[in-house]
Amino acid sequence: MEPGACSTSVADPAGECERSVPRVCGVCGDRATGFHFNAMTCEGCKGFFRRSMKRKAMFTCPFSGECHITKDNRRHCQACRLKRCLDIGMMKEFILTDEEVQRKREMILKRKEEEALRESLKPKLSEEQQKVIDILLEAHRKTYDPTYADFTKFRPPVRSHPSSRGATKSSSLLTQDLSSEDSSDLFSSEAFSTFPVFPPADPAEPPPFPSLALWGEQDESSSVNLEFSQLSMLPHLADLVSYSIQKVIGFAKMIPGFRDLSVEDQIVLLKCSAMEVIMLRSNESFTLEDMSWTCGSSDFKYRVSDVTQAGHSMDLLEPLVKFQVGLKKLNLHEEEHVLLMAICILSPDRPGVREPLRVEALQERLSEVLQSYIRARHAAPGGRLLYAKMIQKLADLRSLNEEHARQYRCLSFQPEHSMQLTPLLLEVFGNEIS
Repeated sequence: MEPGACSTSVADPAGECERSVPRVCGVCGDRATGFHFNAMTCEGCKGFFRRSMKRKAMFTCPFSGECHITKDNRRHCQACRLKRCLDIGMMKEFILTDEEVQRKREMILKRKEEEALRESLKPKLSEEQQKVIDILLEAHRKTYDPTYADFTKFRPPVRSHPSSRGATKSSSLLTQDLSSEDSSDLFSSEAFSTFPVFPPADPAEPPPFPSLALWGEQDESSSVNLEFSQLSMLPHLADLVSYSIQKVIGFAKMIPGFRDLSVEDQIVLLKCSAMEVIMLRSNESFTLEDMSWTCGSSDFKYRVSDVTQAGHSMDLLEPLVKFQVGLKKLNLHEEEHVLLMAICILSPDRPGVREPLRVEALQERLSEVLQSYIRARHAAPGGRLLYAKMIQKLADLRSLNEEHARQYRCLSFQPEHSMQLTPLLLEVFGNEIS
């Protein structure tokens, strides 16, 4: 390219709106590269006009002065070519002087240097941090099916209103349906298989956890005093939650460092965090339009009314929906979502953790990765204060988890309902850690 060429072109205002229209040089018909000296031309005619004007060249046509200029013959008659340049509106006043060209080049160079400096100062993820994110993304994708195809294996949803479309055919428990997939290697450790499985409570016997004063809570709290003669959605949602717990376990096992913890601490962390992670994961299927969880077909579209038919009250569901709305509006990247789930699982302050410092070290590492990711990849305004907002969501989850446990306890100690629960639910939620 000739000196000064870069300084003589301006954007094509028409081309901004009509990018699909081919741009043709008004002088010779060759492919145009933009507006040069006030006219649409190719690079060749742009350079020819600039040289001619700077040299104040005087050309004479050897023919009749009416040569038709084309891409192939444009060099044959300089006089008619220059005349054509002027005819289409090219102006010498648009040509920069050598000093102006030099200043513009220096300005462009300075701008590039400033951009390079800003890029070098921009926060970046280390190779190790990116590896952690990649591992968690893979773990999530292996344990979360966005098609929700497995939901057909659950006991069918039965909604107690006329518009119910739930199937009536009976199906086996999830732990039997998926025995070849997850439940056979649920914890991949003998110690995890030692979870006590509590049978449905005998109403004549006292509850196994008298310190919880469960029956007193039922009497005193109208919000959890279940008066339903039949909870039609309980079997289906029990299978759904049981299935989700299995997937959370699979995800946790792939968190870097989790399997290095003692087996006892792995159990404690999973039992305490399972429901919180399920609530986090369910945000992927939550829709703001109708405040429901949509998991594929209409049979697996869950509204608040459906969850009440599984025995839960608005003391849980109202703050849960509020939580889901707030989390959805954060517009988290998938990377941020999986990091938040891993941080939730690796909480050192769970009751019963034996080596909290080891757990804290793992959580702190993930927190640093999350903060680095937000700085590097989540541009403002969405990234502003995002980390603090995400940590607040973990605090909200604790309250939701406590309310869920309270309502679950009231449900599980009613024999007609506890028999609908899966063994895994009784293992994870039925044996409170003191």
